[in-house]
This record gives sequence, structure tokens and C-alpha cells, in this order.
Amino acid sequence: MSAQQTQYLGTGRRKTSVARAYMTPGTGVITINGKSLDEYLPMDTLKMVVRSPFEVTDTVNQYDVKLNVYGGGFNGQAGAIRHAITRALLNVSIDYRPALKSAGFVTRDARKKERKKYGLKGARKAPQFSKR
Repeated sequence: MSAQQTQYLGTGRRKTSVARAYMTPGTGVITINGKSLDEYLPMDTLKMVVRSPFEVTDTVNQYDVKLNVYGGGFNGQAGAIRHAITRALLNVSIDYRPALKSAGFVTRDARKKERKKYGLKGARKAPQFSKR
């Protein structure tokens, strides 16, 4: 990478996954933890989730993205990657914000697994009740 080539950073989170995106102007190559997008993610729906911020902003094949992702499973990681790419695109140009916001990509999805409570079998499931 040359000294004057710009790099845009974005951090995304979803459930327990964290993704860091390093975006540079290029040809649309997406690398996740040293592997290509097709190698890393098993399902086509998750690949669509990852590419969706570029489709919304009409920037398909304009940026190369190098991603570091850890924690969670494939679904959470795909959501974290989408959030990271969205934040990196916002660093490129603030003009992308309305389109990304209306698609719902700017807001972090705060849903997480609820903790198990004492006296219960799970987060909410209670043991069977009997009067006698």
C-alpha cells in the first residue's frame, strides 16, 4: 500500500461478534481473516448480508475490504461485518448516511442472549408448577 492511498476504518458489533474493517479504494475484493468471502462464509444469504451496504450505496466493486472478525457464530459475524463496512462507508462520505440509515444498517443491533436466572431452567423457562 502506497503512502498516499487512503484507508477507511470501521468497527461493527453484533451479539458477541466484533469485526474491524479496513477499506481501501480497489476492485471489490473482500477478505475475512485472510480468507476470501466465499471461503469464509458458508451460506449465500450471509454473503448477501455482507455485500448489502455496497449495493445500497451503489459502490459495488469500488472498495477492497480487509476484515478481522472474532467471537460468535456465522450469523453474528455477518451482522458485525455489515455494521463495520457501513461505518467505514460513512467515513468515506457522509452522503451515504441517508441510504444506509433507511436500510437500517447504521444502528447497532443490540439483541443479545438473555442470561439464565436462578430458580429457572433457562432465561425464562420455569420448572413445571403443581399445586400438590
